[in-house]
Amino acid sequence: SWGGLDALSQVLAPLPADLPAALLVVQHLDPDQPSHLAHVLGRRTALNVRPAVNDEELVIGTVLVAPPARHLLVTSEARVGLIESGALPPWRPSADLLLATLAVTCGPRALAVVLTGKGHDAQAGIRAVCHCGGTVLAQDPASSAHLGMPAAAIATDLVDRVLPLPDIASAIKAHVYRYRGGMPGGAKAAGDAE
Repeated sequence: SWGGLDALSQVLAPLPADLPAALLVVQHLDPDQPSHLAHVLGRRTALNVRPAVNDEELVIGTVLVAPPARHLLVTSEARVGLIESGALPPWRPSADLLLATLAVTCGPRALAVVLTGKGHDAQAGIRAVCHCGGTVLAQDPASSAHLGMPAAAIATDLVDRVLPLPDIASAIKAHVYRYRGGMPGGAKAAGDAE
């Protein structure tokens, strides 16, 4: 959404190519225009970035980007589901739909990160992630290009941490390594001792 390309670039750039997690990106896009988001992000990170394809498996170390005019879902088999977005909801692709399906499939391993953007998309999805034991991060309003989505996320009172944009990549790594049993080489992620 508004300011999303810069925010996504800053979050993905520091993540290592061997990050032991699959990442999914939805950014509100004009459904009638082609998107180059995956290509642009792929030049800004060591991770493999590509447009999501219906029914493909989630792949560790890969960022799958929702294409225009499609909602991105996570199926019960941990595969990608793409469905036509139609005229509604107005936020396309929908973060709510992605997060709700991610929550049910991944439970406590799910991590939702809400970045800068207009509107309130992701509020219902955040509730689903929390209901299923997952974790939610939100970009702080001070570092957001547009306050809508982060402020709406924070208003749920379900966000685990509100962070400035430069700190989000480290929080993602800490979450991933916590669920993978520690950092590579035996080091512990920040917060592992809690």
